[in-house]
Amino acid sequence: MFYPENAVVPEMLRTEEMLIRPLQATDVELDYDAVVTSRAELFLRSDGAWPREGFTLAENLVDLIRHEREHRERVAFTYTVMNPTETLCLGCLYINPLTQLFQTANSVTEPIVNASAYITFWVRQSHLQIDLDRRLLEALISWFRNEWSFSQVTFVAKKAQERQIQLFEEQGMQRLYALQHLVVFA
Repeated sequence: MFYPENAVVPEMLRTEEMLIRPLQATDVELDYDAVVTSRAELFLRSDGAWPREGFTLAENLVDLIRHEREHRERVAFTYTVMNPTETLCLGCLYINPLTQLFQTANSVTEPIVNASAYITFWVRQSHLQIDLDRRLLEALISWFRNEWSFSQVTFVAKKAQERQIQLFEEQGMQRLYALQHLVVFA
């Protein structure tokens, strides 16, 4: 089981500079703006596959509808990172089954504990220069430790995401696995 059936899925995390809440289809315009203005950063996450040149608002809506459905069905959780007034999307947070990561990589190095998750996130490219990604990671570590019911949480970055890997290391996380183009930290 990915997330314990009887466990509450946290609804939000609020800090002075951000609000993290479930992504909804109604966020399409704010999310789209963040995606298209952060294309270079997102390319690192996707090995240059997403968002493609010419990515449209309609395509983004399809993605958001899927994420919202997965969240509701508790098969994966996607959160938007907004400014406190919800007038600017600052990024996204994805929570997926750790088993899925190993299946995708065609590699299992050890048994995976039920209710294990892997976390990926991105921050609007214009906010990297003010280290929003660092503060987001710090907030997420505490949030997962204190409010979620996962037995194990790992953070994942592509090897090309040198900045994010450095953030994980600065937080004292240890590399658990290196899978193809991915590095898994806990």
